[in-house]
Amino acid sequence: MRPVCIYTDFFVVCTGQTPRQTKAIMDEIHLRLKADDRLLPHGLDGVREGTWIVADYLDVVLHVFTPEARAFYRLEELWGDVPSVEVEAVAG
Repeated sequence: MRPVCIYTDFFVVCTGQTPRQTKAIMDEIHLRLKADDRLLPHGLDGVREGTWIVADYLDVVLHVFTPEARAFYRLEELWGDVPSVEVEAVAG
């Protein structure tokens, strides 16, 4: 993101199938970053609705969408001039 965005280095975009699942994804990421790296988000929004949760970790901004919200907001198209990397989900 840095070449075209001054406030973060990376966007991480992922999808949960329901608002409940997006909240669970965010909860797990929050717990792991807090426990493993002592990181807390500097900003957090959208948890109540669960359709688009955004967590600002400064160098990384995390976006957790439902499929409908991801299709509606289309961040990948908005930031289409920025290189992207797709990562497969890992069950753990």
